[in-house]
Amino acid sequence: MTHSDGRDIDTAMATLSGEGAQQVVKNARESLRQAQPKPWEHIPGSGGEDVTYYGLPMLKESVWSIDIPIYYFLGGAAGAAMTLGAAVQFACGKSRELRRFSEICHWTGIIGSTLGAAFLIHDLGRPERFLAMLRVFRPTSPMNVGAWILAGAAPSAIATGMLIHRDGWMGAVGEAAGYVSGVFGAGLAGYTGVLVSNSAIPAWIAGRRWMPVLFMASGATTATSVLDLFYEGPAGSRIAMLFGTAARSVEVAAAVQVERAAAEVPIVAEPFSRGATGALWKAAGALTAASLALTLVPGKSRRKRQIAGVLGIAGSLALRFAVHYISNASAREPRASFHQQRKK
Repeated sequence: MTHSDGRDIDTAMATLSGEGAQQVVKNARESLRQAQPKPWEHIPGSGGEDVTYYGLPMLKESVWSIDIPIYYFLGGAAGAAMTLGAAVQFACGKSRELRRFSEICHWTGIIGSTLGAAFLIHDLGRPERFLAMLRVFRPTSPMNVGAWILAGAAPSAIATGMLIHRDGWMGAVGEAAGYVSGVFGAGLAGYTGVLVSNSAIPAWIAGRRWMPVLFMASGATTATSVLDLFYEGPAGSRIAMLFGTAARSVEVAAAVQVERAAAEVPIVAEPFSRGATGALWKAAGALTAASLALTLVPGKSRRKRQIAGVLGIAGSLALRFAVHYISNASAREPRASFHQQRKK
């Protein structure tokens, strides 16, 4: 005898037991009728030249949560701050103000890399998953290389912040750690751009040559924007202004190049100009451009620098979220990959 509750179990051969057996399907026959696929009247996507995989997306959307774009944002800012701190540390000589400015850069890197690592590990779900990525070193894997970069950046930055002002050999270790953190910081600011573009997502395949540049410039924009908000020394402020102006200029130019590369295949570029993803991408560009324009306005007003800093931070954060959501929108489009491959 068949137990007809939608599961069709022959109770002479099997018994319904366990947690799943307690589930009850209401209107079982109606549920089965609705779930039954309708017969094809024609083979989907077979007509004409615009072929798809049965009208379905060929790629899956990212399973990453919003922790990842936040990690992009914090890691980029931290990496750029470490690199700037190491450069100033090398060139500052005995200037007390610039030594202080370098220290603030390193502490910005410490805070950013630590918080970024926390968001990354939260997205992974369990801390040991991050440690599992360090069992091997695989230069061909941006994710594996990025895990090693993060594992080296935060400890070297912390060692710098804790030891650089000590006397004797401990101070020398702090100095050396500052340069090491600068090297790791450059990698931390840019590897996420390599990671994103080293995927099957059509939007980022198109702009793969510009994505690392865009991410590094955006990280530098964020780092200098933070310094614009919290640092007041004249020499350090001048360095932050020059470095930030260059970073904002490169960020705006690289974003234009990424979108232009995607536009070579019109359907690939649609997420950059349509819907919520398009609005977020355009907002990121407008905020960064406004921040750049404000830094170019003559004058040394602290209020002007602070407003430019807020706009720069907002633009960089919007950019990272735009990248995250454009990835999913590009993956959902069933024709984008096919059009891109035919273009080649």
